[in-house]
Amino acid sequence: MDETEFYANDLDSFDEKILRVLARNGRITVTQLAETIGLSKSPCQVRLKRLESEGYILGYRAVLNAQKLDRAHIAFVEVKLKDTREPALQAFNLAAHRVGEIEECHMIAGSFDYLLKVRTKHISEYRRVLGETISSLPHVAHTSTHVAMEAVKDRGV
Repeated sequence: MDETEFYANDLDSFDEKILRVLARNGRITVTQLAETIGLSKSPCQVRLKRLESEGYILGYRAVLNAQKLDRAHIAFVEVKLKDTREPALQAFNLAAHRVGEIEECHMIAGSFDYLLKVRTKHISEYRRVLGETISSLPHVAHTSTHVAMEAVKDRGV
């Protein structure tokens, strides 16, 4: 998270510092975190537990190297549905969750309904996933693909 991002009104400056530090380094020890934000260990640990229990921190994850994992090809796919009533949206959402190559799926307000971030090994694998899987998801009318040439800012796989 950048320094310019804002947080909910009920967070104070120490809570915001904790979130900023953890967004950059989720493996930092509580002792190091406390030193970094200027609190002693016990109050820092209490705040950390509260931020987790209140849902500000949803979890911790490793940032993976997509090149080493042979998943460096990224395509963004605009998806337009034939039907946008709630049952159709739910069917699409459920089916999209099951596709491993879909890294992100966002419902969009605009000229199309969903934007997918799809990661594959290379363009021919993407072509297969698009033709055999994405185009076959429930209620898909058409798709439009935008291939990423370079990741300028990416938080990882």
